[in-house]
Amino acid sequence: MAAIGRTLAVTLFLLGLWEAAVRLLAIPAYILPGPARIAMTGWDNAAILGHNAAITLGEMLLGLVCGSVLGILCALAMASSPLARRAMRPVLLVAQALPVFAIAPLLVIWFGFGLASKIVMASLIIFFPVASAFHDGLARTDQGLVDLARLNGAGTLRTLRFIRVPAALPALASGLRVAAAVAPIGAVVGEWVGASAGLGYLMIYSNARMQTDMVFAALAVLLAVALLLFTLVDRGLTRLLPWAPETAPS
Repeated sequence: MAAIGRTLAVTLFLLGLWEAAVRLLAIPAYILPGPARIAMTGWDNAAILGHNAAITLGEMLLGLVCGSVLGILCALAMASSPLARRAMRPVLLVAQALPVFAIAPLLVIWFGFGLASKIVMASLIIFFPVASAFHDGLARTDQGLVDLARLNGAGTLRTLRFIRVPAALPALASGLRVAAAVAPIGAVVGEWVGASAGLGYLMIYSNARMQTDMVFAALAVLLAVALLLFTLVDRGLTRLLPWAPETAPS
């Protein structure tokens, strides 16, 4: 509670400085609106913001699920087969090195302006941190435990299931936390490139009409949605893995 109080105090202080600067310097609202004007705009357009936020949150959740499942399967395949590891490692590197911003227009052409292109974009961004973190966890399993399992007749799959996967769950949790933090990027980029709804679409629409206060209001709602998603993932992992040092509650 003390940490939350300090965070709120600092946030209110910075917002106060922002409002004072806008008023004292007489900055036009279309360049930089003050927090009070942004809050009023958000209140007046709460229904529109809520509708578009629900669409963006749905895209983020579906992208998080699809990208996480794909990353987990890729990591398991690389851990269970040297051939798969050699084949998939370049895919991981390409997925990280290729900016989704560069291929976003192509994804819109291939998958359309609807939900599919946003899910694909979010999945591409989420895929790498999940696959990379989980694979690292699988590769760093205590070799003594692996050798003990093999001495007792456990094959590759049984060793993976009963030894390596449980040991790698904290690493997977770290990857999922990163994935939850970057999930909004894919959804919003997809909406910027081509969409008819969502917070990203609302930002582009408002920006084209010099409605800067609406752009900031949409940004504030996006921040709240992103924080909500990250908190839900973080709390869920803490409950599912209470024994892991990385997920133990402070």
